[in-house]
Amino acid sequence: MSRPPPPYQGAMWCRVLAVGALAVGCGGPARSAAEPAPGQRSLSVLTYNVNFGLAGDPAGIAAIREAKADVVLLQETTPDWQRAIEAELAGTYSTRKYLTASAAGGLAVLSRFEVLEDETIPPPERGWFAAWRLTLRTDLGVVQCLNVHLRPQISDSGSVVSGVFTTGKVRRAEIDKYFAHLHPGLPTLIAGDFNEGQGGSAIAFLEQRGFKSALGELSSDTDTWRWNTSLGTVRTELDHIVYDRRLEPLSVRVIARGRSDHLPVVGRFVLAPG
Repeated sequence: MSRPPPPYQGAMWCRVLAVGALAVGCGGPARSAAEPAPGQRSLSVLTYNVNFGLAGDPAGIAAIREAKADVVLLQETTPDWQRAIEAELAGTYSTRKYLTASAAGGLAVLSRFEVLEDETIPPPERGWFAAWRLTLRTDLGVVQCLNVHLRPQISDSGSVVSGVFTTGKVRRAEIDKYFAHLHPGLPTLIAGDFNEGQGGSAIAFLEQRGFKSALGELSSDTDTWRWNTSLGTVRTELDHIVYDRRLEPLSVRVIARGRSDHLPVVGRFVLAPG
C-alpha cells in the first residue's frame, strides 16, 4: 500500500502508538443484526475514508458500489477522486456533491436521494478539517447527516507521541462546534473518520447528548483501520456511524475491501418506535 506524504504520514504512526493508549475492547455485539420488517422503510449509510493518496482505487470503488448504500459519506476525497467517482459511480448515485480542500481535507456525499441543504462548517482553532452538514429527503423522511473527519492523533509540533495524549481535547472542540450547527428537530446521523475509538472524547460528548455509535452494538468486528508495520499489522477502531434517539440501527458492518488504511462501514437504520 502506498503511504500518504507528510504530515499525514506522521498521523499514521501516531495512530499506531495510540492503539495501546486509546483502544477499547469489545466483548461482542450487544444485539443481533436484523432485516427490515415487511413494508418497513429503512435507510442505509456508508462512511469511508478513501485515502487522498490512492485516488481512484478500483477496490475502493468496488466496495462502495457493492455495498449498495442509499447514502455514502466519504472523507479525504480529492479532484482526482472526484473524477474517478464520476466515471464509475455516476450511474449509481443521482446526487453527487464534493467539498474540495487541500491534502486530506476533502469530503463527498453520494446519494440516491435529493440533498435539500448543505452547510460547510470550518474547524475550530487547532482543528484540521471542515465538517459538512447535509439534510436529505429519504425514505424515512428528512434526515440530517454530518460528515466529519476529526483531528488525527498528532500534535501541533508534529510529535507522534504527545499527540496521542493532547489531541483528544481538539476533537472534543471540533465536535462541539459542529454539533451546534445541527437542527435539533431532525433525525440525525453523524458519520466519518473520528480518529478515535468508542472511549474517545468526541464520542463521549455525543453520548452525553443521547447519541450512540452503532458499530459495537451490532458487529463483533469493530476494527476500521489497519496499518502495516515491521512488527505486523496494527488494527483499531477510528470510524463511526453515530445516531440519535429518533433512529434505530438494524445492522452495521465493516467491509474488508479497498487499499485505503481505513475500511468502509455501512449501517442500516429505521425510525425508532414512537
